[in-house]
Amino acid sequence: MALADTLATEWAKRLEEDCPSQASATKASVVQWLLGDNQERFDDMDQRELALARQAMDYRYRILLQRYIGVGSQQTYQRLMKRLGSLFLIRSKVRTWVAQSRDRYRSVVDVLGEVIQEMLQSDRHLQAQMKWIRECTPSSQLRNTLLLASLEEYCLRPIRNQPLIVYRFVNYLNRSQRGGLTQVPAKEIVRMISEEIAPDAEETPMSLFDNEALTQFQKQQDWEQAQVHRKSVQDEFEAYLGDRVEPLAVDWLKLYLQGYTQDAIASEMGIPIKKVYRLREKVSYHAVQVFSLKVEPDMVTEWLGTSVQEHNLGLNEHQWETLEQKLAHEEQDLLKGMKAGEPIETIAKSLGWRTTQVMRTWSKLYLTAQEIRNAAAVA
Repeated sequence: MALADTLATEWAKRLEEDCPSQASATKASVVQWLLGDNQERFDDMDQRELALARQAMDYRYRILLQRYIGVGSQQTYQRLMKRLGSLFLIRSKVRTWVAQSRDRYRSVVDVLGEVIQEMLQSDRHLQAQMKWIRECTPSSQLRNTLLLASLEEYCLRPIRNQPLIVYRFVNYLNRSQRGGLTQVPAKEIVRMISEEIAPDAEETPMSLFDNEALTQFQKQQDWEQAQVHRKSVQDEFEAYLGDRVEPLAVDWLKLYLQGYTQDAIASEMGIPIKKVYRLREKVSYHAVQVFSLKVEPDMVTEWLGTSVQEHNLGLNEHQWETLEQKLAHEEQDLLKGMKAGEPIETIAKSLGWRTTQVMRTWSKLYLTAQEIRNAAAVA
């Protein structure tokens, strides 16, 4: 049984205990919503990643259970606004902005409603969630319930120790704040509007034009994704070494990745230093010449950002031109075919080569691109 099926069984049992009055179709839709649209990802997770995924599902489930499931549509929306409006930080920011604006009669709920509406229209994550929820259930009421639970979870995600809704509010101000000489109100006193939200007594100002926090958040997300790719590549390469080379090569790789020197590895493994250097040569050869080019090229290039179709082998425009200038005419045709995503057999047929000759030449091109990248890094 796939891990997703096991998780689905666990959640179905928990829903049966917590919500016995709900219809079977409703409970099945909730389980599908909790697992997400890419259920195969659970099979590729290690224990730590799986624990985090379980924790995230449990958090969303508790939000749904405490405030939304089994409640009327109007009341669920009010509960969302009450929950977000109860955040001291967002409440104080909104009130400060309202106090500075010409419209003094707007409430925190009014402004939050506009921010949420803008997020639903422009935020790609929420749009993907809405699409997935539509696939989970045909019931419009249940769709609203699941969407509001997703909204609360998303809005409360921490970015630099502040909820994401705070930064979405700042983006909203960037687009809605009136000011400047082109919009001077007639027969009114011109106000000086600061580029910062006025701080409370114990808080530092927040610039309306500062996107650094969101940039750092995106970098953190990219870094975490890169670590997941790195772990997947490492696990696959260790399995490859154990099957195709020797178990000692796996032990050498693990110690090397921990920062051990060759002498320290020899001492730790209890083998002669010459044997350690031979292991290093074997692992290096198989990593570069075999595993990354023939066994798992897609996985490696996705991790390194060096795929030929999406990343031009990790070369910038000038480096790509340099590579093409070094190639013979047939090698250039091979490179164009690989970039176009043509199968190896099709490229071999068009060039009148054997597939082994295509792979041998492609390995040479890949290593040449690697040399160009390394030379640029040293320079």
